[in-house]
Amino acid sequence: MDLTSEQKDIVRAAREFAEGEFRDRAKEFDEKEEFDMAIWKLAAENGFIGCFIEEEYGGMGLGFLEHSLITEQLWRVDPGCGQALCALSFGSEMIQTFGTEEQKKKYLPPVPAGEAIMATAITEPDAGSDVTMVKTRAEKRGDTYVINGSKMFITNGCTAHYMLVYAITNPEERNSHNRASVILVETSRPGFEAIKIHGKMGIRASNTAEVNFNNVEVPVENLIGKEGRGFYQLMDFFNMTRNHVAAQGVGVAQGALEMAISHVKKRKAFGGSLSKLQGVQFKLAEMATRIEASRSLYWRAAWLLDHGKLDPALVSMAKWFAGETAVYVVNEALQLHGGYGYIAEYDIQRFYRDAKIVEIYEGSKEVEKAVIASELLKRIF
Repeated sequence: MDLTSEQKDIVRAAREFAEGEFRDRAKEFDEKEEFDMAIWKLAAENGFIGCFIEEEYGGMGLGFLEHSLITEQLWRVDPGCGQALCALSFGSEMIQTFGTEEQKKKYLPPVPAGEAIMATAITEPDAGSDVTMVKTRAEKRGDTYVINGSKMFITNGCTAHYMLVYAITNPEERNSHNRASVILVETSRPGFEAIKIHGKMGIRASNTAEVNFNNVEVPVENLIGKEGRGFYQLMDFFNMTRNHVAAQGVGVAQGALEMAISHVKKRKAFGGSLSKLQGVQFKLAEMATRIEASRSLYWRAAWLLDHGKLDPALVSMAKWFAGETAVYVVNEALQLHGGYGYIAEYDIQRFYRDAKIVEIYEGSKEVEKAVIASELLKRIF
């Protein structure tokens, strides 16, 4: 498949925005573990935040493919800054899919307008890939939910205005898949606490936090979807967002490949340009081929999703393979830089640290393989 002229314009605009607004400051943001939120406002003005949100709720009404295309370009320039921007709408997908009309009108418009940041709190200190192990409780008391518990590795934990919290509401249910619900928490509520996590290996420009809930009270109207259906809503949510993560993997890999090509063209070795060596050329060929295969996977998965033909196996294939591609390509790119790639002055060192997260969050590569196999075994060939 090929992109439409409009989609090509989106790709071009996203790349130009990233080049102009944060390429030169990416190293600074990485070192300080922070991001200039003025860039958030500019990104919103340019339609890059939550572009998939429907027009009636303040968005551009574009598809998940367009959102993934933007993600790839921002990550191609810098993964940390790309994540700091692309994750600002993380959770809007679930509100748009499962929320009431009142919730959509209240919580969605501020996101693409650059007036509110969204977050989703799922992972806990003792519950990562297996979300049925979460312990955070949301006890219903009259017309209020009282939330207690802790969440870990929460993107936008310190900066979010709204947070979708995955918590146990029906502990008596025998089926562990029917115990949890998703509840929106305004982070200004008493009892909410976010503690920034420092010293991450990569994507340091993106805020990540430990989040605690100490008798946080929210009205029952903040329930997103149906009580006890949180697990199933979460699986649908991941089928939307994992494709964006696949685009992240392609972006960081593409950026690393471009750095490697630029470097080997400049370097001299064995009496000529490093780029003339067959071994180097083979590496570049392998890197480019894996990137193109990964890109094709996420394009197809996103296209099907936008046309109401969700394929969970294909989404997981895209996410797993793109993550593996990211790690492989960045490793090879650093190898081609030699000793120069090992020092902070060169961007490839930062990309090397950033790439690994794509294989971990929103379902580790092992989880993605399990999803693929499960889907395959359901089908009749």
